Amino acid sequence: MGLLKTYVLPHPPLIVKEVGNGSEEKVIKTIEAYKKVADEIANLKPNTIIISSPHAQIYNDYFHISPNSNATGSFEQFGAKEVTFNETYDEELVREISQIAKERNFPAGTFGEKDPNLDHGTMVPLYFIEQKYKDFKLVRIGLSNLTEIDHYQLGEIIKEAIDKTNRKVVYIASGDLSHRLQPDGPYGITNEGIEYEKKIMDDLSNARFNNLFNYDEKLLKNAGICGHHSFIIMSGVLDGLNVEVETLSHEDITGVGYGICTYTPKEENSLRRFRKIYLENELKRLEEKYLKSDDYIKLARNTIIEYIKTGNIIPVLEDINSELINKKAGVFVSIHKFGKLRGCIGTIIPTRKNIATEIIYNAISASTNDNRFNPIEIDELPYLDVKVDVLGPIEDIDSREELNPKKYGVIVYTDNKRGLLLPDLNGIDTIEKQIEIAKRKANITFENYKLQRFEVIRHK
Repeated sequence: MGLLKTYVLPHPPLIVKEVGNGSEEKVIKTIEAYKKVADEIANLKPNTIIISSPHAQIYNDYFHISPNSNATGSFEQFGAKEVTFNETYDEELVREISQIAKERNFPAGTFGEKDPNLDHGTMVPLYFIEQKYKDFKLVRIGLSNLTEIDHYQLGEIIKEAIDKTNRKVVYIASGDLSHRLQPDGPYGITNEGIEYEKKIMDDLSNARFNNLFNYDEKLLKNAGICGHHSFIIMSGVLDGLNVEVETLSHEDITGVGYGICTYTPKEENSLRRFRKIYLENELKRLEEKYLKSDDYIKLARNTIIEYIKTGNIIPVLEDINSELINKKAGVFVSIHKFGKLRGCIGTIIPTRKNIATEIIYNAISASTNDNRFNPIEIDELPYLDVKVDVLGPIEDIDSREELNPKKYGVIVYTDNKRGLLLPDLNGIDTIEKQIEIAKRKANITFENYKLQRFEVIRHK
């Protein structure tokens, strides 16, 4: 009993014969590989098939597992309403995954069902499998906007639940690759799309799952990814195990990348405990960073640690950089965890008696009152990467040509709305994008607005 095999499978409705109506033949290698996978699963005879799908329910800070006893779906929205599904969920395994997550204080469970119908990221794999094998129950899991490390940890929890329930399980990481591979494709072409396609297939084909944590955020965004985080959950299911890999197909004819890989779990290997190794390296990196950091960063970090642990506000000591005590300025404190924003609060102009107290109170707000995130918890503290931006004077400008997203932050404002964006942010490399995001933050939907700019001294 236990985990039998895992698969990376794409989910273009095109390859469903009733949807493609002949056009599916252009990706015949993908279809033939899918049929081989279906035959393989039929021979394995799993009790349960788990599918993580980018098109299942997605929350910002929570992994949704489909509840209830069963679910239905069809390809009606793709013009093939006659292709239907009626699946039985493995309620015991779902309960076990949810229970382990609860014990670990991990954000996953069955709350928040909005659409019980099966999504195409789930139905496309089932379409091929059920032509060969139907004697299984299903578990369907959505992705989230949490970190890569969180997705991997969910995979570890799933594996633990598989072992506890004594199930024979096949795991399917449903997901296409890049969506930006052909100029005449549905999403066009980008250099990042081509780069990502090559890189992800190389990593998947060689089971280099540790690399999946380290893809540049700009690369992922501009490549138009789909299944990246689904693949990371699968990697966590295989944590600590050697695997035998077979790459069955890879096509990008339609402008979207379709890759099919299979992974057979083998003996244990401590060198493949990738989350554990990543955390150890991240702790070491942050410890070295903070040993070298200046008084601005130390003050912000120590404030966060003390307040989260005790609720106390630290005093301003006299032996710190005199500028912190003798000058006033607007300050932003931003907090990242595993490369993703975890909180950011700031003041445009000074509101406290000096920069030090500005940092202290904004650090507390960034860690507890940023309404985009839950308050930071004690077990997160060692992994927080803290930055402090001290703002220079605010300048009125007459034209966007006076902006530079690397040098200047921007304020977009009207009589009663104001949106600010700091300079030199990852992935924001044009004036247009900088203004667009600042407008969105201010909920400004029209063009009659004014602009201001400012420089910052960044401490990181």
